[in-house]
Amino acid sequence: MPPQFPRRTLALLPLLLLAACAQAPAESLPPAAPVAAPQVTAEKPAPSFADWRQALRSEAVAAGIDAALFDRVFAGITPDPSVIKADSSQPEFTRPVWEYLDGAVSASRIGRGRVLLAQHNAVLQRIEQRYGVEAPVLVAIWGLESNFGNNIGGHSVIRSLSTLAFEGRRQAFWRTQLLAALQILQNGDISSERMIGSWAGAMGQTQFMPTTYNQHAVDFDGDGKRDLWNSSSDALASAAHYLQASGWQRGQPWGFEVRLPNGFDYALADPEQRRTLAEWAELGVRPLAPTGAAASSRASLQLPAGHRGPAFLLLDNFRSILKYNNSTSYALAIGLLADNLLRPSEVQGQWPRDERQLGRSERIELQELLAQKGFDPGPADGIIGANTRKAIRALQLQLNWPADGYPNTQLLQQLRGR
Repeated sequence: MPPQFPRRTLALLPLLLLAACAQAPAESLPPAAPVAAPQVTAEKPAPSFADWRQALRSEAVAAGIDAALFDRVFAGITPDPSVIKADSSQPEFTRPVWEYLDGAVSASRIGRGRVLLAQHNAVLQRIEQRYGVEAPVLVAIWGLESNFGNNIGGHSVIRSLSTLAFEGRRQAFWRTQLLAALQILQNGDISSERMIGSWAGAMGQTQFMPTTYNQHAVDFDGDGKRDLWNSSSDALASAAHYLQASGWQRGQPWGFEVRLPNGFDYALADPEQRRTLAEWAELGVRPLAPTGAAASSRASLQLPAGHRGPAFLLLDNFRSILKYNNSTSYALAIGLLADNLLRPSEVQGQWPRDERQLGRSERIELQELLAQKGFDPGPADGIIGANTRKAIRALQLQLNWPADGYPNTQLLQQLRGR
């Protein structure tokens, strides 16, 4: 996948780009002695792509990649400007969770998913028997990652990863992915011409990054190749293998929508606040439908749109989905789509569709203002993570507002002093 970017980074050799340091000025000498003018060492120019490729070749060969394969794969490869543009772009506005779910769990995707669930029932049951992951969850991942195999990307994976490893952000990470992609080619699972994917190198019908592919891709159809591009059986089984390794528990729900009692302490809606379902019930948290989950199962409470929106209790399987793609909206979409593949299952709580989402620059401003007022939101990067939500809750408690940790325009205006 998973777009979420991948999860493991191997130890790497030092990066090629080293900045030279200017020498310190010489100390003053007695007047009788000549004073040499200080010399400044010029900064080394960045290596050309050809020089970088040659150094990569040496590293790849030392790691066991066949030199002839390397030369063949890299013949004619040049950096792709569109990949650098995609890597460096940070959109000012992102879709609110309800708009994302409208598209991810659309009626057309549900309908298509139900057809494919029936068509592939036999192989999906065999996958479930081997890896313990239920068929609707796998079909939901298939649907969201590649529209059931219809959109696997059109970028050359080698060119994209070469571009990112040469001049993108996080070059060490991309270099690891590129070496892993060369290993896949050497194993013979796919040819370099057919190794296509997203601009970030995610591959196949379940969008695996190369390192994830090498660890979790499987040959389920028995043709001798782990082919996530052309074999839906291999792609679905590989996703199941990954979820199994991420702690998936067969027969346990991912989570479910709940109703909160009047006067509920919204500060409990925190991923670190994990309780058994029995303990949540004692607090008045009630499922909207039978769940089949054991009372001893542990869960956290999630308010994806703050206290004005729906509430969900999320179990361990939700965390397994997050390891596939570390996005709460994505994991929620997978769970809701999987549920709807079995039976109609609409979210009953009302989304605050009248509420405007904060843009990236506004989120950065909010974090800066929180820090100025003595809270600790972490770096002002526009990402509303655990530290920022904790800081928001502290401010909300001071204001005697519902402490749901959710950033909105009202909170930003309060911080601005309006």
